[in-house]
Amino acid sequence: MAKKYLRLREKYPRFGFEDYSWNISGGDLNISFYFKIYPNIRFYPKIVIKNINKKRVKKIGDRVLNNLVFQLGLIEMLSYWKAACSPEIIIKTGILTKEQIKWWRDLIMKGMGQFFYENKIDFTEKDFLEINSTGSNVDKIDYREKLKDRILVPVGGGKDSVVTLELLRKTKRKIVCFVLNPTKVAKKLIKIAIMRLSKPPDCEGQIIIKRNIDKKLLELNRKGFLNGHTPFSAYLSFLTILSAVLFDFKNVVFSNERSSNEGNLEYLGETINHQYSKSFDFENNFRKYSQKYLAKNVEYFSFLRPLYEVQVARLFVKHSKYFPVFVSCNEAFRTYSGEKKSKKKWCNRCPKCLFVFASLYPFLGEYQMMKIFRENLLEKISNLPIMLELIGEKRFKPFECVGTSKESLIAFYLSWKKEKKKKKKSFLLEHFERNILPKHSDLEKEAKQIMSSWNKKHNLPKQLKRILKRALRS
Repeated sequence: MAKKYLRLREKYPRFGFEDYSWNISGGDLNISFYFKIYPNIRFYPKIVIKNINKKRVKKIGDRVLNNLVFQLGLIEMLSYWKAACSPEIIIKTGILTKEQIKWWRDLIMKGMGQFFYENKIDFTEKDFLEINSTGSNVDKIDYREKLKDRILVPVGGGKDSVVTLELLRKTKRKIVCFVLNPTKVAKKLIKIAIMRLSKPPDCEGQIIIKRNIDKKLLELNRKGFLNGHTPFSAYLSFLTILSAVLFDFKNVVFSNERSSNEGNLEYLGETINHQYSKSFDFENNFRKYSQKYLAKNVEYFSFLRPLYEVQVARLFVKHSKYFPVFVSCNEAFRTYSGEKKSKKKWCNRCPKCLFVFASLYPFLGEYQMMKIFRENLLEKISNLPIMLELIGEKRFKPFECVGTSKESLIAFYLSWKKEKKKKKKSFLLEHFERNILPKHSDLEKEAKQIMSSWNKKHNLPKQLKRILKRALRS
């Protein structure tokens, strides 16, 4: 594996962000990028933002829009750069300051840690990556106008955004769902949400964006070029700021929790965190970058930041309307570079499925759990190694958007308590009782601490802070 990445870097030493363009056609904003792995591999990914207001675009101005599209291209390029992991990135279509280059290099090093680890890449080498920009900077200006005090919420189809949407209804402000490449799951969830939200007349409760990956990248993946995790939440961050300006929204509100701050493992002396671009560290770094280089007056933050995932699960169970439609399993939507069709339902055998099951199980009845998952995941013998990874007993925390090792331990403990009351024992919880409980003398106290915990490291405005605290106490 290591030799393969070195061969690719030697054969393809330069990656170029060559150009970008945009136009409005049929009421949609069409964005195109041109990337190149030197000497001869070219990519032309496209993005379509639906239902654009032409008057609004004219008011924003070409210079601002050029900058926002250019910045979006910088995060888009990582999906293509990773194919050969070229030692030099050349930005030919714009100029980045030294401060910006440092910011982007830091994001690549931290946000692509899992990619480096899984491909056995030594990203700590002195000359591992050089970023140069050679293009014109004439039209690159950030957006400084005031925006309407409305809320844009990214929605993927899982439980976290449901909690955010439902609690933000109490602000009495207009709330709109932001959705990228909407799946059937996301569409059903948003349909329920829109019926409960106040509808802005200009975008009818949702902003829809289509992202088209260049098929050549999928071909390269199948041919054995490098592949792996990129910081997708960082991509969404740039895309939502662009959308906030286009549709006149002051607030971009994500649903990332404090659990994402915990890394998965150490590699070459650095912490590798699958969820880095969901972390508080990234949130703060992006807020500063966005206010200086993208849109000064957009407020970007995560509503659920003070809470653990297991606390969010307890809040989610109050919203039964979403039980039949939500899917938090990432495996459900994976296509493996186009080689398989996504199943679009819980797989019931991945770390995310088991973690979500264990997080909901203490707070939901058996009938409701079976309606969601179709089977008891705690009875599956094959899930034992996954449970041990989740609670920190084996290998390392899985590369999934799951809770911390400690809260996973608490989720299984609370599930065990529930079964003990009902005088039943599923396979995983019987193993938990026999082999895990004896190692922990004070799980009851720790469970109470986690379930009532409040992390002060967040960027919530006062009103939203009060709403979330009140929900936590109820």
